[in-house]
Amino acid sequence: MAMASRTLLATACLLVLLLLTLGGALVEARRPWPRWPHREVAPSYGLSTTADAPESSSVDGYATTFDVGSFGAAGDGKTDDTAAFQNAWALACSSAQPAVVLVPAGRSYLLKETSLSGPCKSRVTFRLDGTLVAPEDKSGWGKQGSLPRWIIFRGVDGLTVTGEGAMDGRGEASWKNSGRTNHAMPCTIAPLALTFASCDRLVVEGISLLNAPQIHLWVELCRDVTLSRLTIASPGDSPENDGIHVARSDGVRILGARIEAGDDCLSVVTGTTNLYATSIECGPGHGISIGSLGRGNTRAEVSNVTVNGAHVSGTMFGARIKTWQGGSGFVRGIKFLNMAMDRVKNPILIDQNYCTTPHPSNTTACDHQQSQSSAVQVSDVVFSNIRGTTVARDAIRLHCSQAFPCRDVVLRDIDLKTTGDSEKNAATSTCDNAQLGVSSSVSPTPCSSVATNKD
Repeated sequence: MAMASRTLLATACLLVLLLLTLGGALVEARRPWPRWPHREVAPSYGLSTTADAPESSSVDGYATTFDVGSFGAAGDGKTDDTAAFQNAWALACSSAQPAVVLVPAGRSYLLKETSLSGPCKSRVTFRLDGTLVAPEDKSGWGKQGSLPRWIIFRGVDGLTVTGEGAMDGRGEASWKNSGRTNHAMPCTIAPLALTFASCDRLVVEGISLLNAPQIHLWVELCRDVTLSRLTIASPGDSPENDGIHVARSDGVRILGARIEAGDDCLSVVTGTTNLYATSIECGPGHGISIGSLGRGNTRAEVSNVTVNGAHVSGTMFGARIKTWQGGSGFVRGIKFLNMAMDRVKNPILIDQNYCTTPHPSNTTACDHQQSQSSAVQVSDVVFSNIRGTTVARDAIRLHCSQAFPCRDVVLRDIDLKTTGDSEKNAATSTCDNAQLGVSSSVSPTPCSSVATNKD
């Protein structure tokens, strides 16, 4: 009976992991951050830039404003204001002229599961100056076989979400009851905090996302997206809790984000192309990651991703690519540029043998992952001008597939030292099945600990 129970638990947990991997196809806050300066401009990859989106003042000047208070929202943090928000949204979305949904400052609005859908007749701005709070009890959220979501904007083109307000997911109960932190608990899927699905020409700026039950900001099936001056904060031990997660999207620009999270500060997964991120402050968390990709023998495709300018502090990883054995597809055209590492455990990592156990109590779940005959191909990757300190000796690790070695990996202007910086504990660089491109000015010396396999 005990064996059967463990088998059922492992099966349920595996289904949870697969849902998180393929979810893009389905459609304690800390110190306050200072306000962000004016936004930057980034490459548009043939799409419109941030400058094409009207400023909030110009939108407000020509728009009809729908104040959620006028629709009965109490704003006391206790009364369920979900219906008031949905009614305000319905009128704004059906307006023939540009519209603003206003969430006034100085109040807290309790929202349950909320879906704000398009298409809308004209451009809509969601002006968040107050605070949205989720209920502590989120049981029963989501449909069977899909990811539960707190607030989702779906199918709204030309949407702007802006303001100086916050969304507090109140995820403490979800973290406490997670199988990741409490091995006696079954695997469950906690709700995503804020989701944008199928929203083209999207602008999200200035808001704060706090204490997500699981993943603060999820972008899927979107095109021409600008995320700027965002603050994201949750404890470093909050499980499965990414800051920004981008899936199946084209032309995403992240122009400034301060992220404290329990998992990846930024994760970029399958179907994503033409992503540019700059001015990223990450930590605590698991760093900036491409992946994971290829779980469950699935095909994954990620291309043309640039991270240009990041400060990563006190994280488990820095710049990372992670793929499962048995998958297929490609990761190519990836650039990690101009990054500062401060006490990062593994600053530079390519891991084509990535695996996480469905449940922490199952210590053998990854055994079958080793030495499979297929893998997601990793090629054309540049790590350049990356400097700072590591708390582990393995500063650079290229752990690639024997069947599909990493190709054309360039290391340039790298200077990583252990925090003690003693000769006995000097930083190392290890490689397995990695084929390097032309590299220069790298410390520790590339692949100095294990010879590169150039099959």
